[in-house]
Amino acid sequence: MSTPTTDSPAIITTELIALDADLGADTGAVIESLATLLADAGRATGAAALRDAALAREAQSATGLPGGIAIPHCRSAAVTTASLGFARLDPKVDFGAPDGPADLVFLIAAPEGAGAEHMKLLSGLARALVRPEFVASLRSAPDAGAVVTLVHEALGLEVPGQDAPTADSAPAAPASAADSESTAAERYVVAVTACPTGIAHTYMAADSLVAAGERASVPVQVETQGSSGGTSLNPEVIAGASAVIFATDVGVKGRERFAGKPVVASGVKRAINEPDAMLAEAIRAADDPSAARVAGSAVGTDTAGASADVGWGTRLRQILLTGVSYMIPFVAAGGLLIALGFLFGGYEISDSAKDIVLGNSLWDLPDGGLGTYLGAVLFQLGSLAFNFLVPALAGYIAFAIADRPGLAPGFTAGAVAVFVGAGFIGGLVGGLIAGFAALWIGRLRAPQVLRGLMPVVVIPLFATLAVGALMFMVLGRPLAAITSGLTNWLNGLSGSSAVALGIILGLMMCFDLGGPVNKAAYAFAVAGLSVTDPATLRIMAAVMAAGMVPPLAMALASTVRPGLFSEAERENGKAAWFLGAAFISEGAIPFAAADPLRVIPSMMAGGAATGALVMATDVTLGAPHGGLFVLFAIGNIAWFLISIAAGTVVAATAVVLAKQFIRPRTAAPAEPELVTAPA
Repeated sequence: MSTPTTDSPAIITTELIALDADLGADTGAVIESLATLLADAGRATGAAALRDAALAREAQSATGLPGGIAIPHCRSAAVTTASLGFARLDPKVDFGAPDGPADLVFLIAAPEGAGAEHMKLLSGLARALVRPEFVASLRSAPDAGAVVTLVHEALGLEVPGQDAPTADSAPAAPASAADSESTAAERYVVAVTACPTGIAHTYMAADSLVAAGERASVPVQVETQGSSGGTSLNPEVIAGASAVIFATDVGVKGRERFAGKPVVASGVKRAINEPDAMLAEAIRAADDPSAARVAGSAVGTDTAGASADVGWGTRLRQILLTGVSYMIPFVAAGGLLIALGFLFGGYEISDSAKDIVLGNSLWDLPDGGLGTYLGAVLFQLGSLAFNFLVPALAGYIAFAIADRPGLAPGFTAGAVAVFVGAGFIGGLVGGLIAGFAALWIGRLRAPQVLRGLMPVVVIPLFATLAVGALMFMVLGRPLAAITSGLTNWLNGLSGSSAVALGIILGLMMCFDLGGPVNKAAYAFAVAGLSVTDPATLRIMAAVMAAGMVPPLAMALASTVRPGLFSEAERENGKAAWFLGAAFISEGAIPFAAADPLRVIPSMMAGGAATGALVMATDVTLGAPHGGLFVLFAIGNIAWFLISIAAGTVVAATAVVLAKQFIRPRTAAPAEPELVTAPA
């Protein structure tokens, strides 16, 4: 570990330490006393601001740890120098640890824009507190000078009056893909740890899991998504892992890299308190085909942990897919609620739902009774959720570019796109503009006084102003015209043109089974879905029907010709019946991953047949998800079922013939695992 320059103030000094002290009866009093120590030493502009920042972090989750330790921490504009305040308390104070109050308390204070080296030192302290011998030494330290020495040694820093430590004396980092070659022949688990501030719990959880792995003789390789940088896992390491542990209090960055892996997830503190239990659960999940798995599809998806110098085409695809993935829950919830509204209240409910909801209640039912009222409520709920479709798309596109500062301008850009009639296309364009505007503003050099305000005020304000002005004054009308033209073209499709579109959509839905191409076709369908527009209803029907074909086809093929499939594939085939019926295309991934050259073309043939039949027979669908469970929202149900059956038979026949007469180029693949992620 490299250290800050020699003219930088030491991270802890004797004046920042209180030994065997009574600092108050509660958490707030102790934190205030330590904040005062730092402020009096000139390391913060004010004790009150530092105290408030630390207490705000404490409110997110308690910082007490097993063994009588507490690590309140924060990043604040009030902190001028990265510092540690330490108190050995008498009496102890409750910081929310499961085993009782704490007598050892470190206040970890980092500046808002702390440099990477200082952040490494702060996170290094958190790691040292996992080691029992270090904690015992703190309890027995005779004076403040001894504490300073212990902390410097634990962090690999030069101790006053001694030579600088060698590299061998620095504390060990947790095992990661960057530290060693992939243990191809070993069974191992990968993990991601992250906490809101990324200073302490992130790294303590990482070390606790690594230590648990050593005790269980199951290596654990950790990616820390913290403030001092990450230890990104290589894609090869992730691919070979038996299971994944997510110990996070915030979203996992690049979660799609782990798609299909058995997963155990919890808050970051559980990995510190119960690492052995979490590892045992992960090992059991690896052996359980029904265990929870990371949602999504790794097939055809770029890894977020890839090198930062990937081409712009790849980067743009990653950005757009992030927006689509966050948009889909709004689509599914809103669309299904709208469909249920039609089930209870009929299609005519769309014209009167708002008036019925606002003018009636369970105690004052409208004409038509309870069914009409429930239909109106469900339809209105679905409509409100569906209204977030374009803002969520734009907001999370901007988030993928500029992280959290991009959210506000991105959502605003999506709302403007809806307002001016630019729709889905406007959301795509607006989200990109908002994200890059936020990213550019965030890279500008700002005065010290503004740095704390940049991510929460300055960047959202000016990025929102920029994208809003562009969308309203320059891009809104052209984008609205493009959207209107596309809608009119779809409405005019009939005969062979409609069939051709159905074939294209069917091929896309079956090409990568939940990957980027599949998601692009799905997003195209749901973004334009409108119950008053028959063309969009036919497109939605073609997309859903074609997406149901792959798992159903593999279930049929493994049933009628079981000898062509491994035992694991036959088991997966049994589950694929349900997955296909529920429109979960990923149910076919185990088969495609094991034998892509024979399975994927067969699935595409079946999907094309289904898409063509749906479009040719004017099948319509008013719900964006659900498969056979939303038959009430389907128009021309008989042809919908016939189209799925025909595509399933075509795909199953093709894959059986391919497996029987086309010799594979490689040896038999390893038995794949069942993936039960949503489409």
